[in-house]
Amino acid sequence: MEKANADPVMGTDRGCNITSCESRQTSIYGLSLRENLQNFSKKEELQMNEKSCAPTCRAENWDSIGWNKARAYVKKLQMRIVKAQQEGHYSKVKTLQWLLTHSFYAKALAVKRVTSNRGKNTAGVDHELWLTPEAKFKGISKLKRRGYRPQPLKRVYIPKKNGKLRPLSIPTMTDRAMQTLYKFALEPLAETYGDPNSYGFRIGRSTHDAIEQCFTDLNKGKSPQWILEGDIKGCFDHISHEWLMENIPMDTQVLQKWLKCGYVDTKQLFPTEEGTPQGGAISPTLMNMTLDGLERLLKERLPTRKKVNSKTHFNKMNFVRYADDFIVTGESPEFLREEVLPIIREFMAERGLQLSEEKTVITHINDGFDFLGKNIRKYNGKLLIKPSKQSVGSLLKKVREIVKSNKSAKQDSLIRQLNPVIRGWVNNQRFVVSAETFSKIDYQIYNCLWQWAKRRHKNKGRRWIAAKYWHRIGTRNWTFAAEERTKKNGEQSYFALEYATDTKIIRFKKIVSNANPFDERWSGYYEERDGEKMLNSTNGREKLLKVWRNQHRCCPVCNEPITSETSFKVHKVFRSGKSPWLEMVHPECHAVLHKNDSCFVEPGSLTGAL
Repeated sequence: MEKANADPVMGTDRGCNITSCESRQTSIYGLSLRENLQNFSKKEELQMNEKSCAPTCRAENWDSIGWNKARAYVKKLQMRIVKAQQEGHYSKVKTLQWLLTHSFYAKALAVKRVTSNRGKNTAGVDHELWLTPEAKFKGISKLKRRGYRPQPLKRVYIPKKNGKLRPLSIPTMTDRAMQTLYKFALEPLAETYGDPNSYGFRIGRSTHDAIEQCFTDLNKGKSPQWILEGDIKGCFDHISHEWLMENIPMDTQVLQKWLKCGYVDTKQLFPTEEGTPQGGAISPTLMNMTLDGLERLLKERLPTRKKVNSKTHFNKMNFVRYADDFIVTGESPEFLREEVLPIIREFMAERGLQLSEEKTVITHINDGFDFLGKNIRKYNGKLLIKPSKQSVGSLLKKVREIVKSNKSAKQDSLIRQLNPVIRGWVNNQRFVVSAETFSKIDYQIYNCLWQWAKRRHKNKGRRWIAAKYWHRIGTRNWTFAAEERTKKNGEQSYFALEYATDTKIIRFKKIVSNANPFDERWSGYYEERDGEKMLNSTNGREKLLKVWRNQHRCCPVCNEPITSETSFKVHKVFRSGKSPWLEMVHPECHAVLHKNDSCFVEPGSLTGAL
């Protein structure tokens, strides 16, 4: 994020306007103008506290906390932060951030988040875990700014794909919860200032959005042919502390304590002079805000159109970033090398970062390049995005390891271990050109399982082995499946292996680049997007089916049946202090519901284009 983007947050708000109501009160009570201003300011502050702060009657224990109400309070404050920032009320932004970080509900939600994720069983240097309801509730009271002092980080190392080790810094449970709490207040500003085509570590965005943006930029005949693949050397570990302190719009005292807390490695304490800890809850947000502004800077320095010898010249520059990996397109390798790269290096140097010379290369689209587990390449002028060879190799390696470690296990146990691995990888690759790859994966998995079965029965023939482990299910003759208990009607049931080719390949719908999940104007857009995601997932379809049955298969607005012919849209009904519930309504009824709703925005109406 550019410095200019952060500076306004540190500004001041000069007060408020006198409405017609206050003017009438002045004539009635005969108060002076200054007194009315003071009264109005106090009244506004009281209303803000009533709306935003948690009530004085707090929960008595962990199980009595109203989580729906807590989420509603936090989300409301986050939306108010965005609105105040957009209106230029910078002192109000700071006030709302303070209210959020001192709210009981926000603290409780922060504790809940750090005690329900994958790292809940990983302790810091104090060896403390919050596993019981009593410990979790006690942890809420520890989240205080006054007297807060973070403990050093526990340094651990995990292997990287290239064989090297990646250092991770594990904070204590208290520090994790404190970082999550302040992340609640920082995220709305990060989303407001974020680059339009930045997709990593952001709410509602994924690698699929980044890949779809690459397709949009490169699929046409007149699209750019040259791509700069950028990678930052040790991005988390080398961010300048001075730049963070000057440009991140949050409590600088708390931020400085996190940056300077040090880490423990081999029972020795080491200071941290640069970087943000990779493993902290707020670190991805800080990293994103550090890199935000690069896309805008490139477009300012290198305008898309310029006249050369009375002719309009297009540089065909596009920018896509996911975390610390990014690509920049251009009309020629000279343009990328001589004009784009110097600007990027200057931008990075200001923040204490450097580009990795090994991974920063310029590639022609006909040669193709790997980005986020996908291979992007043009074949005879047609752009095709396929799963990368490295991604396919990683999947098959994991499958072979599972099969090898279960030589004597039962068939159903092996299937239960393989299905989540196959399903997860296939669902990630189902939005690109992957039909041929899916067939090859099924064949490789079949060969692996055939060797597994032959090893178990060395004295049996091929037909006997095939009849024992492979069965006809539906239209598939060779299905690796385990026999289950016979049904009451006498039919035999099977627990089958999931095949990659059974997954339907669909086109992914990219998010609008300027969409903000904390902006009220985009609430309708995210509502529609959530409904579409539910339709494309098994769990989502089951949830929608339950909603449909609870509505007695009818639209709650017009009471007419909802069928496959009529279609439907998912509508969220918001209640004060509670989480929204879902309704299925007709498309025309959905438009009526949002007709007088100022929060609803048609997709693309704010920007005009994706």
